[in-house]
Amino acid sequence: MNIVAIETATSACAVGVRASDGFELARVVDEQRRHSEVLTAAISAMLGEAGLAPRDVNRVVVDRGPGLFTGLRVGVATALAFAQALGCELVAVTSLEMLAHGAHARGVRGSFVSCVDGRRGEVFVQEFELGEGVFERGVPEVAVAAHVAARWARHDGAVTFAGDGAERYADDFDALTNAQRWSQRVPPVSAALALGATRVPVASVTPLYLRDADAVANFSTRQHRA
Repeated sequence: MNIVAIETATSACAVGVRASDGFELARVVDEQRRHSEVLTAAISAMLGEAGLAPRDVNRVVVDRGPGLFTGLRVGVATALAFAQALGCELVAVTSLEMLAHGAHARGVRGSFVSCVDGRRGEVFVQEFELGEGVFERGVPEVAVAAHVAARWARHDGAVTFAGDGAERYADDFDALTNAQRWSQRVPPVSAALALGATRVPVASVTPLYLRDADAVANFSTRQHRA
């Protein structure tokens, strides 16, 4: 199966390609929030490196979030258009499970918290247990970074944090004596390729926003103050 994976939930844009012969590429192609400018060209270039044409793709995997509003819209829209135009299968994964599965593949074990930067002092988080497999211990939620850190300060066991949210609010998480940070800022497209190969295809994908876009929130705040 030839698979393309798309990651646009964070300020970075990443693309992965896995060919049926086992050849795999996974690459961050931009870190300046220029998703709409670089994504299509990056997919085309990486397919060329893998010796594949767009018509050879059997499945496209997309990160549906949670993450930054504009990036998610670009990624999901591109995946939908790709699947519809080529008639290939469509699979969705989340940014938080990508971080957990990526860390697990690199040998991280124990309590694990995926943290994607949500701006406004908040993070999108989900708790996992990494053992023989990756097990969800909670659902995706939006929370204040300092509150997440305070919650884990009351735990006796060790915990690992990862994601650009863990890096942005490093002072909060590094203050914990029972915590460490795993250096994985961008949800790894290698994990999306692995997960996407085993998931049941879907007819469509809806972004997992968890909250309103910044523009909506800012407008609501101005209305309330008025």
